[in-house]
Amino acid sequence: MKASPGATSPVRSSPAPQRAGIQSVEVGFALLEVLSTSPGPLMLRDLAAAAGMSAAKAHRYLVSFQRLDLVTQDSGTTRYNLGPASLKLGLAALSRLDSVKLARQLMPTLMAQTGQTLALAVWGNQGPTLVHWEESPQAVTVNLRLGDVMPLLSSATGLCFAAFSLPRLAAGARPQSRLALLVKDELVRNQKLARKDVPASMAEVAALLEEVRLRGMARAVNTLLPGVAGLCAPVFDADGHLVLGMVALGSLATFDTAWDGAVARPLAAAARQLSRDLGFKQE
Repeated sequence: MKASPGATSPVRSSPAPQRAGIQSVEVGFALLEVLSTSPGPLMLRDLAAAAGMSAAKAHRYLVSFQRLDLVTQDSGTTRYNLGPASLKLGLAALSRLDSVKLARQLMPTLMAQTGQTLALAVWGNQGPTLVHWEESPQAVTVNLRLGDVMPLLSSATGLCFAAFSLPRLAAGARPQSRLALLVKDELVRNQKLARKDVPASMAEVAALLEEVRLRGMARAVNTLLPGVAGLCAPVFDADGHLVLGMVALGSLATFDTAWDGAVARPLAAAARQLSRDLGFKQE
């Protein structure tokens, strides 16, 4: 049947053309993705299997990734891990988050109010990770760097993330989430070291995290570094999720560790203000 002159023929929609890419890059990225979600370094066979490729194929990609510093290999264990270039990329991305940008704008005022070293931390692949650091003129020298992952049970930063990201822990409950497993692993390590300054049982962990929730911030004194105290206040987004920890750190000689002291008050106020700016509504 012929269409009559002037009649409009139906137009068939065609799928949007797929943009050309480099398939080998996409394939190789699977290895980086596995390493980013792994709790630690991996053997070649395990890494390759998790990425869905043969060990020989994975090895070729890993050789190139090592040249670019995206991946490192431990000469002793032969295990692979993410390299310094991966950390650099991750920190650059994290530092451009809106929450971090907004928090950095509050830092000069907070520094003037507290006189202490300040830091910002977000949740990374391995735990709470420092993504910004501003030293006070009276700063105590500490062996911390951008990209460092804070321990969950001996640092104010770790306690803050554990308390406000985990559901309340029952003493006999088995950990389910990755964060809960990390807490359990750290607890076991501390038990082996016979540390007396951190929780020694899951019941003590649960009690400590409950205190952090009640106080609205976390505190660590002499547990992360000798002679050093820290406070960390949580920042929440519009959905009530913890997105950032605002940290104050200093020498016990000058740092007010009181829950309502000269450091805690402005730190908590800044965190509440940033949470409001991100759309969080306090119940």
